[in-house]
Amino acid sequence: MKRRLAEEEGDLGRKRPQVAAAEEGSGFFSSLSDDLVVAILCRLSASAARPSDLLGVLIACKRLNRLGLYPLVLSNASVESLAIRAVKWSASAHRYLKRCADAGNLEACYILGMIRFYCLGHRRSGLSLMARAAICNHMEALYSLAVIHFNGSGRSNRHKDLSAGVALCARAAYLGHEDAIRDLGHCLQDGYGVPPNAAKGCRFLLLANARELAVVLSTSSSSLPHCRRLCSLSRDFWCSTLARAPHLANQFMVEWFAARGGVVVENEGFSLCSYGGCGRPETRRLEFRRCSACGVASYCSRACQVLHWKLAHKAECLPIERWLDLAAAATDGAPAHGGYL
Repeated sequence: MKRRLAEEEGDLGRKRPQVAAAEEGSGFFSSLSDDLVVAILCRLSASAARPSDLLGVLIACKRLNRLGLYPLVLSNASVESLAIRAVKWSASAHRYLKRCADAGNLEACYILGMIRFYCLGHRRSGLSLMARAAICNHMEALYSLAVIHFNGSGRSNRHKDLSAGVALCARAAYLGHEDAIRDLGHCLQDGYGVPPNAAKGCRFLLLANARELAVVLSTSSSSLPHCRRLCSLSRDFWCSTLARAPHLANQFMVEWFAARGGVVVENEGFSLCSYGGCGRPETRRLEFRRCSACGVASYCSRACQVLHWKLAHKAECLPIERWLDLAAAATDGAPAHGGYL
């Protein structure tokens, strides 16, 4: 009996390593090669609809965490997986975007570049990241760099480089960026950084509006109202279209400064672009152009001015002369009359 018990204990002792091996993961997942798992994670990161889709995989187990941080996986991360909210910004979120940018993800380079340049005040590193994306023909990065050169952002007024801004804007327009097409049209019409050419500028403005209307027609169930707008396109460059969703970098900046009362904390008194979907702040006083009629609204670019006019400012703009009439009427105690809104 004692010998049988000893033999049974010996058998159990020999079986224990096998059970431990099974608990450590000797199943189907452990039999997959790292290359196959990385390929699956690449497909997952490219199709992720939110940051949690990819981050949830990274915390599943040590192996997925190690393979999920491969440069090939991070370089394929979708735009939606990089949509970090400003209210959830943290050092870990910064590191995540930095790792994606270092892996060669152009969207991560652009988003982190905009955050560093405008929100965190790290101008040099922000420009470097945006330039890295622009070199690879990232449309948003090209256009943002054009806006920075037009305004001389981060530097003094005498550091504006109009010719560089036009060149960057032209490249973004060639790639199909609507705001760049519109800005280039206004530059050609006004002779801003380029020899004036009204006919060519008019063609660019028509092209920008036509592209916007094409998007509306493709997403609208009723095309008749939009066809009427299309017929009047040659007469009216300010036709109304549906507002498109701003880029994730612009959404981040809008939330970032809205949480801080709509001002740049480090530079109180600096205004934001009046177009609500932009979020760009001034980097020095009176950097942005003011509305020539009311002098209240300020814009980082002509494209933002056009979009804001069509969406809201057309009904809100009150010319300076009208302000003076209202002030005089208030002083005299009589109701104001005349003028327009």
